Amino acid sequence: MAVLNKIRQRSLFLILIIALALFSFVLTDLFKNSDALFGGSQDVVATVNGENINRESFMNRVEQMQSQLGPNSTSTQAMNRVYDQEVRRAIMKSQFENLGITVEGDQMKDLLKQTFSSYTEFQNEAGVFDENKLSEFVNNLKALKGQPSPLGTFQINYDQWLTTESNIAIGAQERTYYNMIKAGVNATLGEAEVEHNLENATRDLSFVQIPFTSIADSLVEVSKEDIRKYVSAHKDKYEVDAMRDISFVEFKEVASAADEDNIKAELVKLLDDKVEFNAATKNTDTIAGFRTTSTIESFVNSNSDVAYNDTFLRKAELPKVAADTIYNTPVGGIYGPYKDGEFYKLSRVVAETQLPDSVKVRHILIPFAGGQRADASVTKTPEEAKKTADSILAKIKSGTKFMDLLDLSSDKVSNEKDGEIEFAYNAGMAPEFKAFSFENAVGDVEVVGTSFGYHIIEILSQKNKSRAIKVATLAREIEPSEETIDATYTNASKFELALQNKDFQEVAKEFTLDIKPVNGIKLLDENIPGLGSQRPIVRWAFEDDTKVGDYKRFSIPGGGYAVVQVVKATKKGLMDPESASATVLTEIRNEKKAAMIIEKITGTTVSEVAKNQSKATQKASAVNMKNPTLTGAGSEPKVVGTAFGLQQGETSKPIIGNKGVYLVEVTKVNEATALDNYQAIANRLSTTRSTAAQNKVYEALKETADIEDNRKTFF
Repeated sequence: MAVLNKIRQRSLFLILIIALALFSFVLTDLFKNSDALFGGSQDVVATVNGENINRESFMNRVEQMQSQLGPNSTSTQAMNRVYDQEVRRAIMKSQFENLGITVEGDQMKDLLKQTFSSYTEFQNEAGVFDENKLSEFVNNLKALKGQPSPLGTFQINYDQWLTTESNIAIGAQERTYYNMIKAGVNATLGEAEVEHNLENATRDLSFVQIPFTSIADSLVEVSKEDIRKYVSAHKDKYEVDAMRDISFVEFKEVASAADEDNIKAELVKLLDDKVEFNAATKNTDTIAGFRTTSTIESFVNSNSDVAYNDTFLRKAELPKVAADTIYNTPVGGIYGPYKDGEFYKLSRVVAETQLPDSVKVRHILIPFAGGQRADASVTKTPEEAKKTADSILAKIKSGTKFMDLLDLSSDKVSNEKDGEIEFAYNAGMAPEFKAFSFENAVGDVEVVGTSFGYHIIEILSQKNKSRAIKVATLAREIEPSEETIDATYTNASKFELALQNKDFQEVAKEFTLDIKPVNGIKLLDENIPGLGSQRPIVRWAFEDDTKVGDYKRFSIPGGGYAVVQVVKATKKGLMDPESASATVLTEIRNEKKAAMIIEKITGTTVSEVAKNQSKATQKASAVNMKNPTLTGAGSEPKVVGTAFGLQQGETSKPIIGNKGVYLVEVTKVNEATALDNYQAIANRLSTTRSTAAQNKVYEALKETADIEDNRKTFF
């Protein structure tokens, strides 16, 4: 009580201390992120040549992009796609401004006409593009204030229309820009002559190769300093982005053997009838089990994780793990429980029939607006389409010939074949269309609705009938129990606690867990091999406070946890010797081996050196500069290039090639025959260059652009 009284007496002092502590915490955070205090890049995704890419508009585009890419894409994939587009737009914009490339009003009208001339929304009664209709459409979009309007097969609002116009204009500017570039990369006749000589001038050679493999690697010492010097001398090859190496162990929430036994037991309980007390009627009711129930579809849908399938199946369509047994089970028979992938199942054969392998039918299709593949001219509602189909069926049944009504069908492809379609049971047809064609008799005619519209179908023939069965299957997904999930959490927690006093590998060994390494993770990566999409792990690994040796637990897809440790942090810049050694070691060894080989060479002719080094003299005929390959040695451009600088009968000094040290003698010089005109070659070179120019020019512009990338702040 005395302590409480003292605290009450100093309450104002304590409040002041707490307030100062909180204020200090906020200030510390602000100074750690000075952008929050002084503005800066907190609302800028990137800056390209001084132009900011605003976060709000960028995020709106990312949302639209993710919608376009579909449900299988991630926000990071969409973000990267939009980022690339925005960077390209900003880079090219500065080029257009510097060169004065613009799109004026009349040109823009022509571009819109070229783009949208086939859209019925912008055509008059004669099917010709009408500029007034385009203007009306745009004004209507503006009046809708953000609400979308249909255009072709998609919906568009006013902001999206403005973006579309902007993209069309940028496309026109880019075409103008790249046409100017292409006009400047045409090959001259002099260049064409050089190309002709490279392709057709040849040399016959005599040479000796002393391969690097003639000296054992163990005889060549390579130090860290050697690697460091080599990397420094080849900076363009060994510049790397910031990277992290991590290791992780997994604690997966996987059903135990006991969990699986319980799932099987639950399925078995559903087989037989059970007695339950009905509180409403005060009576004891008997509830039919799977073995005896007459309401099979309702029973399956109430007790299964997979809905009832009311179709006849062939043997090939049954679960592979039990196809033979289920197919040979009589009607009323039950098989299971059996394991099929991620499920335990009980299957009851409820009916059998004879189904053909293939059928021939003819049909008339009446589509409705909004139906699959329905074009813009279709205006009927589903109800109107059904009414039309019913009236056609009535005419056929009253005696009108099917063929006389084919003009009413919108299926122009089958109409060219008298409306006939022949297809196998496994063909990709609409389910309702297939079911009627295979499950009814030859000669039957009926109206069948599908996602394409309403079909009047007549069955013409059926081939090769065989047994098919209808199977009711109770399926229960194999999932871990609450006890298993709790145990997984507990094990992951124990692992983390053990890491406080022991090494990561040591603890993993104690827990009998496999350590999975992942190297070379970059700042904006998303996927972790073995774990899938794990952006939180990447963000954490690159945080300023995360150091080598730190570890953290993360949830993983499918349930469970990964405990991740940062093993190595590589800064942006030149590779360190350890990282570069795998790539560099062979090249440095070969350089040292070359010096050792040259030091041992005596003699000045190919035959003398071959004898001195106990190597065979080799021949190469018709070697050219365009394809600098030596028979028996492979691609050796430096060796071939040296040979072309020699006179006939002249021998080179030792040449360090890709696979060894060479001495070359030119035994015959074959110069290219001069052409009267080199224009054809010049044209070929010009075409090749102009094709490559577009990508190469943009990559060059991007490389020299001043780009500040802040994506890591937002993703």
